Amino acid sequence: MPETALFKRSLFNPEEFTLTFELVPSRGGNSKEHNRTLELAAQLAKDKRIQAVSITENAGGQAALSPEVLGMEIKKMGLEVIVHFSSKDKNRNQMESLLFAWDRLGIRDLLVITGDYPQEGYQGCPKPVFDLGSVHVLDLIARMNRGDFGRERKNAAISPTSFLMGVALSPFKRSEAELMMQYAKLHRKAARGADYIITQVGWDARKFHEVLCHLRQTGLTLPVLGNVFVPNLGVTELMHKGRIPGCVITDRLYAEIRREAEGPDKGKKARLLRAAKLLAVLKGMGYAGAHLGGPGLSYADIDFLLKSAEELGGRWRELVRELDYWHGDGFYLYEKDAATGLNSERETALSREGAGMQLNYRLASLVHNLAFEPGAPLYGLGKTTCLALEEGRLANTLSHLEHVIKFLMFGCQNCGDCTLGELAFACPQNGCAKYLLNGPCGGSRDGWCEVYPGKKRCHYVRVYERLKSRGLEKSFRTGFVPPRDWALHNTSSWLNFYQGRDHAARREEE
Repeated sequence: MPETALFKRSLFNPEEFTLTFELVPSRGGNSKEHNRTLELAAQLAKDKRIQAVSITENAGGQAALSPEVLGMEIKKMGLEVIVHFSSKDKNRNQMESLLFAWDRLGIRDLLVITGDYPQEGYQGCPKPVFDLGSVHVLDLIARMNRGDFGRERKNAAISPTSFLMGVALSPFKRSEAELMMQYAKLHRKAARGADYIITQVGWDARKFHEVLCHLRQTGLTLPVLGNVFVPNLGVTELMHKGRIPGCVITDRLYAEIRREAEGPDKGKKARLLRAAKLLAVLKGMGYAGAHLGGPGLSYADIDFLLKSAEELGGRWRELVRELDYWHGDGFYLYEKDAATGLNSERETALSREGAGMQLNYRLASLVHNLAFEPGAPLYGLGKTTCLALEEGRLANTLSHLEHVIKFLMFGCQNCGDCTLGELAFACPQNGCAKYLLNGPCGGSRDGWCEVYPGKKRCHYVRVYERLKSRGLEKSFRTGFVPPRDWALHNTSSWLNFYQGRDHAARREEE
């Protein structure tokens, strides 16, 4: 029987409610914490209510035990594992190598994520890799599943892989721009082979319901696991301050948890009951399942949570109004249904405020439409001129001239594989800390970059605002920007475009 058969069968069976639990590998491989994790996994393996455990990869950007090591130990217990596969620490060749290894080991259920920005390690901060974004990784794995290992290896005797690919979605975004780009990226993930969704952490019933409404209205049929997280007091502080990317504890929820902490058990039972209420609501509103987690939880805590949720299941509609922990000024994609406390089918009217058409955006759009679109008035002249200059003594001059112009206008990093035309003329190599080409990560908060909060705006908030200024705010749902070709670094992107060497040519070959 395939390794993921039980979990997969449950996930895609509308009659079953799938439950998974998240485990975090320890800092060392021979620690007491690792032994406690294995003890908990052994107990969960005997509980037929739990279909699988997920294992994080360097959560929070901190180095920890490689997830497949813990995963193989748990698989021997008879419990299925979902291993997080992030792009932050590996280039594309290392990813492919690791995927071959995991396929051979029978680790085939993945949660494909971009990953948290690396934190301080040996002798300082490590270099962030982010060679591929999560959408690229999905495309890579989908190709491997089809047995498509590239043009140069078409005749190689390599068997197709059989990975199941989960993806993350964060509906807990305060602003319109952040939220719309989260859903836009979800569509790109679905188009590249995503099999199911796990939401990020939050405690608002309408936000969870919003996901189901959007999937239904846009025709996406991916099953969704809602995230039910039980924070301890330390994690509550970090989430409230925005120190854990993508996880949101609002002021009102924070104040409530602090009041509960004055009790003899420091509020632990109250936090477990809140999680049980959320679990009951998710099941009632039609989620495919739930993804449970929380630091320091014992098996007794998990059992209490599940039994409490079962008891509360018949009252889930009443509980909706208790789970309304969202910002007072926070954006919802749909208008509220006063009768249920959830969402109606009516989309919220988008604000008409936009970034405006900045001068460099207008000028760049004009030049692009005149010279860099096949069939455009100046396309032939531009191509002839650039190719002629390449053959002469002015080739380096052209490259330097292009870089100077684009650096002054866009902060160009001279990648030689320019994506400005697809990203509203905002350079991701300069503007995004993770160099993402197909949408934002889940770590932004209140419009600020996860890596530079309060100092640098999320790159894709800027992209959204520029697209919106032209009425193109929903256009980002379609399309795919292939990964950067590093062989073109420090070369002229104009020449590479006209010669068919850049990502635009690779996209046309698909």
